[in-house]
Amino acid sequence: MTEQLLYQRPQVNLACSTSLRMWLVSSCAILAILQSSLTDSFVSLAVALTTVGAAVLTEFFINLGRRSTGLLDGSAVASALILTLLLPNQINPVIAACGAVFAMAVIKHSFGGLGANWLNPALGGWLFIRVSWPATFIEALKGAPMSISMVSGSQNSPLGLISSALNNTVFAMAGSELPSDYLQLLFYPGPGIIGDRGLFALILGTIILSAFRSGRFWASTLFLVLYLFLIRAFGGQPWAGDILFNLFTGGTLAAAFLLIADPSSGVKSMGGMAAATALTALGAALLRIGGGEPYGAIFAVALVNGISPLIRGFEDRRLYGRLYDRN
Repeated sequence: MTEQLLYQRPQVNLACSTSLRMWLVSSCAILAILQSSLTDSFVSLAVALTTVGAAVLTEFFINLGRRSTGLLDGSAVASALILTLLLPNQINPVIAACGAVFAMAVIKHSFGGLGANWLNPALGGWLFIRVSWPATFIEALKGAPMSISMVSGSQNSPLGLISSALNNTVFAMAGSELPSDYLQLLFYPGPGIIGDRGLFALILGTIILSAFRSGRFWASTLFLVLYLFLIRAFGGQPWAGDILFNLFTGGTLAAAFLLIADPSSGVKSMGGMAAATALTALGAALLRIGGGEPYGAIFAVALVNGISPLIRGFEDRRLYGRLYDRN
């Protein structure tokens, strides 16, 4: 019996259960959504509630037909909230609901449910909306920061004063200066992706998730290190790329900590995950720098998820298949 357990197909072992992880992810997403809602008259919250409602109802009726109680694991709520973070705050809530239905019915359950899907359900719902309503999606992002020059902040504002204080103390010792515009991105009130508008709360949420060891955050760290290295090296003048702006915009942090760290989709082995993460970082940098796609990190995760079955097959043949033979 022991040998059989040792040689069974790989599982991603985390410090908390699937249900706890889903509710922790949901809590992290809710914090960012609430921050975004405070500066758009709670429009972001309306999008979130519509998306969650559509996802939960879809999963309920699917599980009802299967006589399953899988709804209690919280995965439908977590997927809906992650999808909300990837959407513009000005998107039509009906469109967001359609994306949630597609994520649950097509991406998650048509492949066998949680853990069997090759693509993150929230990511699948986001792609469905981008492809089905491209003009509406772009219109909803009109005015979103595509460059640091679009982010305006007064030196007399609270963030401007904080920036000045840091520049006169911490950064002065290093002979550098932090523009106040970067701090504005942490509390950006204009149109944009909800996850970017709730960036400060999202950062706090990811710290909590990391403390609970609820995901593969080593992969998130690897992605950010490689991605920001490529941005710094090739994003404009040689070794002069804008690291902070590319980190704080385009859904980069949401992609890193909520999509890449998700163990329910993607490859299973550490080696395979490291390779997939490196490909994601390369793809995100190419799309952002060479392709002019502000949300390159999200697209890159989707592209690498698309080839994850190939990596899984390689794992089975080259790694786990040998273990079976040895057994």
